[in-house]
Amino acid sequence: MDQIELVRDFNRFYTQRLGVLNDHYLGQGRPLGEARLLFEIGDGADLRELRSRLGLDSGYLSRMLRSLGAAGLVTVGSHPSDGRVRTATLTPAGRRERADLEARSRDSVAALLDPLTPAQRERLLEAQASVRRLTRLATITIEAVPDDTASARACLHAYAGELDLRFPEGYDPATLIAPGTLTEGAFLLAREAEQPVGCGLWQGAGPIAEIRHVWVSPDARGLGLGRRLLTAIEQDAAAHGITTVRLGTHPVLTEAIALYRASGYRAIPAYGSSPYDQLAFEKRLQAT
Repeated sequence: MDQIELVRDFNRFYTQRLGVLNDHYLGQGRPLGEARLLFEIGDGADLRELRSRLGLDSGYLSRMLRSLGAAGLVTVGSHPSDGRVRTATLTPAGRRERADLEARSRDSVAALLDPLTPAQRERLLEAQASVRRLTRLATITIEAVPDDTASARACLHAYAGELDLRFPEGYDPATLIAPGTLTEGAFLLAREAEQPVGCGLWQGAGPIAEIRHVWVSPDARGLGLGRRLLTAIEQDAAAHGITTVRLGTHPVLTEAIALYRASGYRAIPAYGSSPYDQLAFEKRLQAT
């Protein structure tokens, strides 16, 4: 069985065991989609944020909200401080059903864990955490964008703010690449559910280019995104004829240094005039 079929087989097994395939999830009189929506609405939720969080198109979300509204569980109206924003709110009956759903869900998971030994439960939880991390990593997109887009600048300013806190000498945001000046190279942006979570760029006419501003949001660290982002930058540079990439970094960025060494970079004498690039590394790229 190949990898794709193994994942599909696991998905079928897992969804069947959790009972998500019928119209009475956890014994309540509604399908999983509506039950999940009750949970996500909680104390009130912006419809746009709900669509983004759950990955739903507006038509499907509207149909589920109408069904829950007809059951007297949800009301939809304008936000009290911004009439342009539509929000969903649970009625008293909706809050009671959500509480019942929460109790049933906990009982269902407890019944699943009960036959296992403590060690087996730990193994299951560790496996679930690993699946979550890798699934998040797989669903993050990386693409080249103009360096003056709002998302690109937001990532760069978050990067500069973090370095200002970590560097003993601080960090001057004027060091960042100026908007619209990346004419030879590419700015790569990583997004998770349309939200920027990482960035990096290469610049230079070749055959040697410089990698700069590689950053991953704290919320997305520990997934392996740093290595994936660095690889994407290298591949993009190689596709444009770059044969060697180099970069400078600061000694306090020990995790970045470990990433570069593990990715095949070798130490070289420091180059350039940036006071922050006190260490330098280089790597030969394979032609694509």
